[in-house]
Amino acid sequence: MILRAIYFFGISIGMLQLASGQQSAPSPPESRDQTKQAHDKEPSQRMLGVLPQFGVTNEKHPAPMNPHQKFQLFYRSTLDPAEFAIIGLEAGISQANNSFAEYGQGGLGYAKRYGAAFGDQVSSNFFGNFAYPVLLKQDPRYFRKGEGPFKSRFVYALEQEFVGRRDGGARTFNWPTTLGALTAGSISNAYYPESDRGFGLTLSRTGVSLLYGSLAGVGSEFWPDIARRLHRHKQNSVPGDQPQKQ
Repeated sequence: MILRAIYFFGISIGMLQLASGQQSAPSPPESRDQTKQAHDKEPSQRMLGVLPQFGVTNEKHPAPMNPHQKFQLFYRSTLDPAEFAIIGLEAGISQANNSFAEYGQGGLGYAKRYGAAFGDQVSSNFFGNFAYPVLLKQDPRYFRKGEGPFKSRFVYALEQEFVGRRDGGARTFNWPTTLGALTAGSISNAYYPESDRGFGLTLSRTGVSLLYGSLAGVGSEFWPDIARRLHRHKQNSVPGDQPQKQ
């Protein structure tokens, strides 16, 4: 979770730089074939080419996800190779800071921290992307706005952790994220050290999870804009043909 906080802080800095420039222009209308092609490419989207964004869509009115697709979203988001590497780094930072001191140090302590972080990942994705969305008939995806003033998009991104959509498209309270974070925080009491358990700590972990979710929404909303700007900057920085020496 520490690395995710640092990561999304970096995204937010890039986003603020984007806001200081020109506002994003509305995207031109796309044909049905173009929309389908964009949808087909969405499962492979990644921030910085690393962090998976399987639950982000650019479509305004996509077809509802069936239970199998929601399970697939949970499965892919949990078992993506990048997630194993990120969890490993998080466990290393946790050990260096001696977080969860009762786990101890050494290889066994690292393994316990890795297992706890992986358990958090599995339960959070299972309840947030599959179980509650299926039971409550809500769509777990982030629907990217992609156009309009910066402030409007920023507020939209933050509130998506709490404003969700039903499978039919109607807006409603985002129960899967809130209940998913609370359930995952409660389950963690089964494997966290005794000194890191309890009702108060569960609520604290739930709040932190929702905060990171809001930051993730900001990253999902503005990363494509930042990536395009970085790409243009890279193209403009390529030197042209140098005059030949006489």
